[in-house]
Formats: sequence, C-alpha cells, structure tokens
Amino acid sequence: MTIENLSSNKSFGGWHKQYRHTSSLLHCSMRFAIFLPPQTSDGTKVPVVYWLSGLTCTDENFMQKAAAQRVAAELGIAIVAPDTSPRGEGVADDEGYDLGKGAGFYVNATQAPWNRHYQMYDYVVRELPALIESTFPVSEKRAVAGHSMGGHGALTIALRNPDRYQSVSAFSPISNPSNCPWGKKAFTAYLGENRQQWRDYDASILMREAIQKVPSLVDQGEDDDFLLEQLKPEALEAAAKTSDYPLELRRQQGYDHSYYFIASFIEDHLRFHADYLKV
Repeated sequence: MTIENLSSNKSFGGWHKQYRHTSSLLHCSMRFAIFLPPQTSDGTKVPVVYWLSGLTCTDENFMQKAAAQRVAAELGIAIVAPDTSPRGEGVADDEGYDLGKGAGFYVNATQAPWNRHYQMYDYVVRELPALIESTFPVSEKRAVAGHSMGGHGALTIALRNPDRYQSVSAFSPISNPSNCPWGKKAFTAYLGENRQQWRDYDASILMREAIQKVPSLVDQGEDDDFLLEQLKPEALEAAAKTSDYPLELRRQQGYDHSYYFIASFIEDHLRFHADYLKV
C-alpha cells in the first residue's frame, strides 16, 4: 500500500509524521499521524499505542494538544492517531456534528448510505495496524486508548479483541452508548433499529459479559459537562463489578472534557501501558 508523507517534525529526539493513504476498506483517502520515538532511529522495533479521538476531531488534536511525546520518547513507545471517520467527496455526511464526518464511532456500519465508507472498526483493528507494522519500525505489541467517542472505541475494540491488545485506557469515554443521546443517534443511523446489533459496540455490555480480560484504566473528570447525560461511567463500573473486570476508574475532581484534562494525566496512561507492553 502506497502512503504519502505530508509533514515531519522532530520532537523530543523522535519524529512526529503525518501521512495519507488510500484505504481499500473505507473507499477513500485517510490521514493518520505517528510519533516515532528516538529508539527507532536505528531500526529498533517499539510497541504502539493507538489513540482514538472524539467527536469533531482529526489525527491532529491529540498530537498537538496532549503533550504525550516527551513521555513516549522516554518510554520508547510509538503513538498512532488515525482520523475519526472517512473523509472526502462522496462520503456520506450529516448536518449534525455527532453523525457522519468526524463522528465514525468506530463501528462497522450496516445501513445505507453509511455502510459503503463507515467501516471504522475494521479499519482501526485490521487495516491500519497492518499498514503501520509493514511500514514503520514497530512491533506487534499494541495498546489502545482514546477520548470520549474514541474512549468508547478503545474500550470496545479491546474488549472484543483481548488477544490483540496488551492494555486499554480512556478519558471520559461514552461508556454506555446504547443508553445515551450520542450513541442512540449514531447507532440507529449506522446499525439500524435492532438494538441487539448495538451490543457489540457498547463497552458496558461487553465488559459485563467478558471472559478474557484486558487491563483497563479510565479517567473521568467530575466537572465534565457531558458526564450525566452522555458518558455514564457508573454503567461501566457496575459492569466491571459484575464480571470482576480489571478496571481502574478514577474520578478527577475539577476536570472537564477538554484536552487540558488529557494533558494532565496522559503521562499516567502511557506509563500504565508501558507496564503491559513491557518496555
């Protein structure tokens, strides 16, 4: 697969690079960013944390605002940040910010017109890692993390693929999308009215029924404007208690939904992943 380098910036001895490639799965051009720590300069392969961003975001939000590169460089961890949805002319969209472009919800859409392009689950789990691992000096040791809609994506992907990921973490995840306005709107459009089809993309349901376990860290700001109506961390806590899931959910007083919150605790998350990636 051919990829095009769009930008390169040296950072903490490593490199932040942005690329574009044609996705055969999504039927459009996709952009992603990668941070390669200095340990890769001699070809040494390092583990990867895949970061999934939230509604309206692109690959740029995390890389520019989270201040993750210093710790990733120290730990010898690569970070890959894909876009949040398919883009381009001919890709289905909606007037709302919470559906369509920028709002792929990391599902495989089954309903027209979304099903032609919106296969973000398979893109993140299969196509993108195959491209990353065949192009860059990274190993097959993976972790996944994300924020808000991306936190939902990270949790569901890890829960459904416990053999592919060593650990998972999330900031302010949409924990029970089957029962919140954002999730209901997206799932109805992408997956249809049959709520049974929604279960594969609801972290609280998946965690309650989980047999195999992935170490999990979640941070939730107590002053998050979306806490009660959209995020519902209490559903995730209850699910973890039911299945004895290894979830650490921390409630952080005074923090909101912004990247100020993420930047405050991203070091904790990267060190958490490093323990399980054994770097």
